[in-house]
Amino acid sequence: MTTGPLVTTPPRTQDVDSISNSTGAMHTLCSPSLNQTPQSIDHFDISSDAALDTSHIDYTTFTSLQRRSLTLLVGLGCITSPLTATRYFPLLPLLRTHFKTTAQAINLTITIYIIFQALSPLLFGPSSDTLGRRPVYLLALCIYCAGNLGLAVNKDSFATLLVMRAFQSLGASAACAISYGIVADVCLPGERGKMLGPVNMALNLGTCVGPVAGGAVAYKSKSYELCFWILVGLGAILFVSNLLFLPETARSLVGNGSGRRVHSRYENVWTLLKLTLQHKAISSGTSIDEEGRSTPEPVKPDIRKVLRTSNPLRCLRILLYPDAALCLWVHGSFYVVDYSLVAAAPDIFKNTYHLNELQIGLTYLTRGVGIIAGSYCNGKAMDYNFRLTANLFGFAVDRVLGHELSKFPLEHARSRGSFWLLGVSTITLVAYGWTVTRHVHIAVPIFLQFVLGFVQTCFYTIYSTLLVDTFPEKPSTAAAAASVVRCTMAAISVAIMQLLLEAMGYGWYFTVLGLWSGICGSAAILLMRTKGMQWRVKRVNGERAAGR
Repeated sequence: MTTGPLVTTPPRTQDVDSISNSTGAMHTLCSPSLNQTPQSIDHFDISSDAALDTSHIDYTTFTSLQRRSLTLLVGLGCITSPLTATRYFPLLPLLRTHFKTTAQAINLTITIYIIFQALSPLLFGPSSDTLGRRPVYLLALCIYCAGNLGLAVNKDSFATLLVMRAFQSLGASAACAISYGIVADVCLPGERGKMLGPVNMALNLGTCVGPVAGGAVAYKSKSYELCFWILVGLGAILFVSNLLFLPETARSLVGNGSGRRVHSRYENVWTLLKLTLQHKAISSGTSIDEEGRSTPEPVKPDIRKVLRTSNPLRCLRILLYPDAALCLWVHGSFYVVDYSLVAAAPDIFKNTYHLNELQIGLTYLTRGVGIIAGSYCNGKAMDYNFRLTANLFGFAVDRVLGHELSKFPLEHARSRGSFWLLGVSTITLVAYGWTVTRHVHIAVPIFLQFVLGFVQTCFYTIYSTLLVDTFPEKPSTAAAAASVVRCTMAAISVAIMQLLLEAMGYGWYFTVLGLWSGICGSAAILLMRTKGMQWRVKRVNGERAAGR
């Protein structure tokens, strides 16, 4: 598995070359020794390169302040997808009336959104790994603004509604895949939970605010256009913010971050303006680091190699690996649960509890609070579980450069506590279905939404992170594969949901959904914990032998 050029500033050029040519050495988490490794991972044949003295090279040159700024930018960017998706749900009855169509036809607009939610990371994720996070994300924001503008000016065409929902989803849904790539670019695996926790809290703030905002606007104005005009403004603000402040982080272009000093196009506009005002020359050929040493100009990528690597269908290869397939199944099945829950809620609370659009939007608040709380707690728990597993297996966590991540039992570290979460999820889903069927007091299903929001965001974060960890050279490509799987599964579930609800009712529908996700999820996690590392090591060694 080849890595992108690592731009560093050691005194001798040959040292840079030797480090760059070491397979995956600067992109993976490792341990100082395997002499004390328990027998459970002793028998794996892991080919490795000669040990390198990389103690003088940091995994990233981004400072703590810069990473906090990136956390803010990435989190705000991730708001677009959940905010856009969830503020749409309270509008469903209004849209059904305005366009004089059926509930099944309006659900088609949700299905279209989910389909392009899958295609978006498939297109933008691999491209951001090779062409850069910054330009690809700015392009996605332009598409997002165009889609919202089309929805805002559309008055009576249902076909236009479908097409513009596709553009809206295409632009909004790129953020998550690119964001996971940015986190992998600047954080060691053992530190990613600390950054992903706040990112997911910000991401899920959109889930919390979206339904309330959509319901409030729909209730006050009795019109849907204003909702989309607000999203146009949000997209424009995000575009300007990222243009000004987001630097390039893709390791294939800037290495550990020092490559930003080599060419001005890798830096954000705000920094370039500050440098210009301070009369500091920026050379496109060479640059001078803080200690006065010149850094070499990175080799321009072969355009044929870039296009081949950026092929969106290449990420589908990830689905063929059993360790990745199990991770994707768990991730996708709980996306099905979540989308079924939020898509069914408007009709549940309108027909069963007789709420208006604003009140329907407010019912999503507890779920959003659960998601934010789950994101915060799970971020802390992920780092704790990683450190605990590292200590159990004799690995060092603080500075983990110099060995291979394939030697670390990632599946055990990331999946700790998953069986308890599965049990809570299954019981809560069954209870939710029967409480709304029996018309139990509205406080009960609203509280159950809080519990489900907490649990489901844990599954999203855990298994998205595990997938990125197991494909450290192409994190956005891995995130794109996750998006394809989860959105395909969710699109199918939403397409048939109304038919199943009419045939089974809410009680049996959510009972079957809970048992399906719980039983299949338990089997997948058990296999992952017992066979996952063996399959992963076999895959890594096969890729290394093939020179990929």
